[in-house]
Amino acid sequence: MNSKRKGVIAGSIMAAMAAGGVFGATVLAPTISGAASTNTTAASSSTAAPNTAYGTPPSFDPSKGGHTANGITETVLTGDIAAKVEAAALAAVPGGAIQRVENDAEGATYEAHMTKADGSLVTVKLDANFKVTSVESGMH
Repeated sequence: MNSKRKGVIAGSIMAAMAAGGVFGATVLAPTISGAASTNTTAASSSTAAPNTAYGTPPSFDPSKGGHTANGITETVLTGDIAAKVEAAALAAVPGGAIQRVENDAEGATYEAHMTKADGSLVTVKLDANFKVTSVESGMH
C-alpha cells in the first residue's frame, strides 16, 4: 500500500473515532446522567419501587421510617408512645442506644432499632402493651 493511501485510511479512522467520541459525549452522556438523576429522585422517595435497571433498591433515610410490608408502612413514633417503647427497649438491652422507634409492619406492634453497648445492632419487638416480645440481631 502506498503511503498516501495509508494516510487517507489512517485519517478516516481517526475521524470516525472522533465522531464516535462526540456522539458518545453528546447523546449517551445526557442519557446516563438523566438515569442517574432519575435514580436520585426515586431514592428520595421512601415509597419508590426498586430501581431494577441498576439492580439496587432505592436508598432512604431509615431514621424517618418508611419501610413497607404486609400493606403497612412503618412510621417513626413520637410522644408518649415513643417514650414507652424506648423505656421498654432500653430495659431489654441495658447500655444500648436507641436509633429509632416505629410501628412494626412485620408482626409486632412496635419496634426499636438499637445499637448495643458492644456496637452490634438489634431490633427490639414489642406488643401493644409495650411488652418486649423478642430481641433480634440486626436492623430488620
